[in-house]
This record gives sequence, structure tokens and C-alpha cells, in this order.
Amino acid sequence: MTEHIDGIEPEAVSEWFQQEVSDLRQPLSFEFIPGGHSNLTFAVSEPAAADGSPGRKWVLRRPPLGQVLATAHDVGREHRIISALQQSDLPVPKTLGLSAGDDVNGAPFYVMEFVEGLVIRSTEQAASLDLAARRRASESIIDVLAALHAVDVDAIGLGELGPKENYIARQLKRWYGQFQKSEAQVEGGLNLDAVHRVHAALSEKIPAQGPASIVHGDYRLDNCMLGPDGSVVAVLDWEICTLGDPMADLGLLWVYWSDPEEDAVMPQASPTALDGFLRKREMMQRYAQVSGRDLADLDYYVGFGYWKLTCIIAGVYARYAGGAMGDVTQETIAGFRQMVERLAEMAEESVS
Repeated sequence: MTEHIDGIEPEAVSEWFQQEVSDLRQPLSFEFIPGGHSNLTFAVSEPAAADGSPGRKWVLRRPPLGQVLATAHDVGREHRIISALQQSDLPVPKTLGLSAGDDVNGAPFYVMEFVEGLVIRSTEQAASLDLAARRRASESIIDVLAALHAVDVDAIGLGELGPKENYIARQLKRWYGQFQKSEAQVEGGLNLDAVHRVHAALSEKIPAQGPASIVHGDYRLDNCMLGPDGSVVAVLDWEICTLGDPMADLGLLWVYWSDPEEDAVMPQASPTALDGFLRKREMMQRYAQVSGRDLADLDYYVGFGYWKLTCIIAGVYARYAGGAMGDVTQETIAGFRQMVERLAEMAEESVS
């Protein structure tokens, strides 16, 4: 049996697997998959068979340890969305099952298949793709996003996932409330007056919403898993997905996607600045062509994207500072604080 790791009760989770998977081989091994800053992700593996053939592999997702913001880490909702999207042509992993209570692992969790692919989180990883694969990744990310926004939510059973109208107003209220809670959780506060000012500015000029669609809520390069040719083979991290204005996904993708010689939204260099990746304007043009949507109000959604990301990273900082993400260094915590402060400045610049 795997030695205990934070976030997993190996014996209880192994027993759950025994009930869900036929011909399961024990003992299962568990490995934390780093890289995310919200729900925790673990690889679960069977031992090899007697003939040497490799065992099966799955991914388990559960909320962060310790303090969490209400509704912000609902793995049951994430499981529901991915399961429903299996009826579409969207590249999502197949789900195995959901443990909705706290009795098995101390918190709810769900399990899905392990998809082989590459998640790009650094320039070095992006450099492993050739120029053609980088271009293909750019095109595929846009094409998959347009396909997501074209899904008939009623046909796949997600028509009641959330209200369809007034998306931006609802998001401004939700993330402003989450930000205020994050402020309160951090000793000494965050003191980010810009977040309050940008919230007021965005609230005054909300564009008229077009037809509602699924909104991923955090769609970006490193939430997409790529195949060898650069095509998206799985879209990940659906925890804040809802129904509403698809333009919000496009604005946030713009925020995350950096052109050459541009200040990246995060302190690390953006992989998309490498040759081969489409530039932001090219990405937006492709989306307009594929989706047929009007991008006249794109600048507003870019500003909203900067502000929302500030609120999200403020929550990440609060969880790191409060110890909910496990043992981290003070340097890491200070880095997230600096990131939040810089993002708040960029959000205000974008609406000035």
C-alpha cells in the first residue's frame, strides 16, 4: 500500500476503487500531480500484471486541504459537467465515479481516466513542440473553444447548470464577494484598492449579452492537454464552469496569451511568445471566423478577464498563506502576493 500522502486516505480510497472497477489489481499507488492552484489532483495507478503489462491509471480530484471558499471547489459539479460533455464531441476525459461525501477520503472526490498528453506550463515545455505543432495548438485551442460555445446545453442535460442571462453581473458579484473573503482570510489584509475601483468601473458598462453558452471560466493553454501534433486531446479544470456569456472565455484567453516582447500576465515568461504560436489578434480572428460571433466588445471582456484573474489569484494566495495547499515556502507565498498586486495594477490599466 502506498505511504500516506496529504489529501489521500489510501486504504479507504482503494476500497472505493475496488467497488467501482472490475478486476482491479491491488495495491494501488497514489502520486500528487503538481501544477494547479485550486482542486488537488492525484494520479492513481494499478500495479503491473503478472505478464509485465502495465496497469491502468486514473486521475483523482478533490478540494484543497483545510479552508476553502464556499462553492469554489465543488468537485461534484465538475464531475457532472465532464460527464455530460462526454455526449458531445468535446475532448474531455471519461469519468469513472464520484464520492460525494466526506466519509471515504475526508472530502468529496471524483475519478476520471488518465489521458496521455502534454500540459504546457513553461517555455521549455513549449519548445519541445516544433513550429507546426505550436501553430496547431493555437488553432486547436480556438476551435475547441468555439465548439464548446456551440454545445446545446439542454440536449446534454446541462440546461439547468446555472442562470443563462446576466452572466457578467453575476460574475462581478461572485468574484467580488470571493475577493472580499480572501482579503479577510489573510492576516494584515491584501490592501488592493484597485480591485474595488475596477469592480465599480466594470459594473457601470456591462455589454448586452448575446446567446448564452457553456462558459469554461478558466480556459487557457495549460488547462488544455495536447497531443504530439499540438491538437487538444483533453480540456481540464472545469470547477468554475457555468452558463452565460461566451465572450468572457475569450477575454480571459487573451489575458493569458502573451505575444513576443509583451509583459506576461504571470511573472514567468509565457510559452505562447515563442515562434509558431499564433498572435493574440490572429487567435481572435480565428474565433470570429469559426464561431461567427461579433467581437466588437472584446476590450471590455479583456478588462473583465484581468480583474477576474486578480480575484482568482488572490484566493490562491489566501489558501497558500493559510496552509490549505500543503507545505510551501515563504518565498512562494510572497511570490503570489506580488503576483496579485501586479495583476491588480494591470486590471486597472485595462479599464483606464
